[in-house]
Amino acid sequence: MTFPPLSASPLFSSSRLRRLRATAALRSMVRENVLSPSDLIWPVFVMDGTDTEEPIPSMPGVLRRTVDCIGASAKDAYALGIPAICIFPYTSMQHRTQDCALAWSPDNVANRAIRAIKDAVPDMAVMTDIALDPYNIDGHDGFVENGEIVNDRTVDALVKMALTQADCGADILGPSDMMDGRIGAIRSALESHAHPNVTILSYTAKYASAFYGPFRDAVGASAALNGDKKTYQMDPANSDEAMRLVARDLSEGADMIMVKPGMPYLDIVRRVKTEFGVPTFAYQVSGEYAMILAAVQNGWLDHDSVMMESLMAFKRAGADGVLTYFAPAAAKLLNG
Repeated sequence: MTFPPLSASPLFSSSRLRRLRATAALRSMVRENVLSPSDLIWPVFVMDGTDTEEPIPSMPGVLRRTVDCIGASAKDAYALGIPAICIFPYTSMQHRTQDCALAWSPDNVANRAIRAIKDAVPDMAVMTDIALDPYNIDGHDGFVENGEIVNDRTVDALVKMALTQADCGADILGPSDMMDGRIGAIRSALESHAHPNVTILSYTAKYASAFYGPFRDAVGASAALNGDKKTYQMDPANSDEAMRLVARDLSEGADMIMVKPGMPYLDIVRRVKTEFGVPTFAYQVSGEYAMILAAVQNGWLDHDSVMMESLMAFKRAGADGVLTYFAPAAAKLLNG
């Protein structure tokens, strides 16, 4: 038996999908998603001291910077088209306490960094982290009482953090603690303390993930953490629960939604965007970054190609933006 060649089939010849992949110009014309520097938020680590930048061994290419260095870094990022920077403080064990009082001090390193960035680049959006773990001797996002991470007392402290950060000039507050009721409490406090226009980007679907290890090194929390965070961060097996959390946080006054980690949870990003249609962000966390860099350093992957492909995955899933340590490198490539 003989078969006609495929080229003889009219149906086949009328549906050659490769036609639109034939040249760079055609691929550009039909590209469904586009990544730009304005899609990026750059997470940075700040520390006490002067005129110092130090590498973080578990995150190659990522630095801790003293506050006097952060303004210049913010200027460079803004010049690349990156619209926002997110501050995470490094706190040594000797400055961590059980009462976490440093968390709402206007002179802690994170709040000084807010002011330094706003002085250097007034038009750059400054985002903060709201959680007690950088200041807690126990390394948890909330107060620990008799082995339990307590909710309501923690929320009271988070409100004090939020108001102090807003007073220092923060544009976007990022509650990452996963305590119940904290979005409503923070929004109410902002409204009643003359900060009605401060934005809340809620870490609504933050999972109890194994991908956070290098970040905890970066902020000095690895040695402090006592136990795990499974009683307040989400079970990685759950998806419907994330939708309930999104609905709740929006009803309490969140303006934008965060999914964390990123690539292992792209299905959650897609569900949030499809079901709610609100500004949706994802965090390409330290473990994701470190895995890519480890493979690059071993010669197994090409840095630029994998970096850009990983970021495009967030856009394709529906994310409006990405927190990523790759932000400056990606922006440089995107700018040509």
